[in-house]
Amino acid sequence: MFILGITGGIGSGKSTVSSILRERGLTVLDADEISRQVTSAGGRALPLISETFGPRAINTDGSMNRRYVSQLVFNDKADLDLLSTIVHRFVFDEIEERTVRERDKGTKCVVLDVPIPVNKFTDMCNQIWVVTCDEEVRLARLVARGLDREEARRRIEMQMSDDEYCSLGDFSIDNSWDMAALEEKVEKLIKEQLHERGIRI
Repeated sequence: MFILGITGGIGSGKSTVSSILRERGLTVLDADEISRQVTSAGGRALPLISETFGPRAINTDGSMNRRYVSQLVFNDKADLDLLSTIVHRFVFDEIEERTVRERDKGTKCVVLDVPIPVNKFTDMCNQIWVVTCDEEVRLARLVARGLDREEARRRIEMQMSDDEYCSLGDFSIDNSWDMAALEEKVEKLIKEQLHERGIRI
């Protein structure tokens, strides 16, 4: 089974690339979605998050207090790294379990949509596509999502640079333009990389 990784910074459009691949029929395992599952009420990661960040990190309904934890981690790189380590551990346990199930079903290709390309991600993938984007465009997208400009800039700065992302990938997709341009670039990679491997989508 071919495992294709999609990664990129916040606001780059990596989830849009994954959506295009999902619409073409590929199974996408979305680390952000799995992260929400492991930090929702009853989630696997909650006991360790509570132990690490204190009882205020957990809401009365048993889910992670995202507002409180976000305020902590996006102002302190060490706390962000610590939270990432905790959540990634449980996210990748889940991804590995789901990947095995897909392999057992005879699935030819699975897409892993992961915002932070930790070693476990790069080790699992046969190929990685990095989605990049001009910073001003990313800022505009994040502001449109409801973040204020300074908070958006801070979140971008807390992550890896495009160059750091690209150093871990096999191919990069510049998503600084419109949807039509993005779809054209993704289509080119589908033909050159997936069709060549017998993955017809």
